[in-house]
Amino acid sequence: MATKADFTVEEWGRILASPMVAGMAITAADPSGVWGLLKEGMAGGWALLEARQNAQANPLVRAVAEDFATGDGRTAARVALQARFTGAKAGGLKEACVAELRALAGILDVKAAEDAVPFKAWLRDVAQKAAEAGTEGGFLGFGGVAVSEAEKATLQEISSALGHRAPASP
Repeated sequence: MATKADFTVEEWGRILASPMVAGMAITAADPSGVWGLLKEGMAGGWALLEARQNAQANPLVRAVAEDFATGDGRTAARVALQARFTGAKAGGLKEACVAELRALAGILDVKAAEDAVPFKAWLRDVAQKAAEAGTEGGFLGFGGVAVSEAEKATLQEISSALGHRAPASP
């Protein structure tokens, strides 16, 4: 099992930030207004909370969730996000997020081979939950769809970046 000690400080910060990056990719793919943005943005936080409470969670996922619950962990994640996305243009944010997830997958494959597959599957699940969090289209929450075509395409890109086969679209 990989632990925080297996990664550099910079790599660990990137791993801590990865659930937010997965959610940001979805949000950037198809912005859905203030409420949708809030719901999608909270998906990563809820995933971390669930991982802390799940005794059967992958050990690396739990380690990330536990560390993120500390002030130092949140600071490391914020620093990693700022390093990767400061100055990023809104139009290229989704692509930057997918590229970061691809780079992270490479780090996991090398330094956490035993935990890489379940951790990447968890990140894919975080992205799926973000996509399902807000209704896309419609008016005042009526008549929209749970997951837009742009979000479905982004989920496929995320799966590809993580080296994980995506489930068939509903």
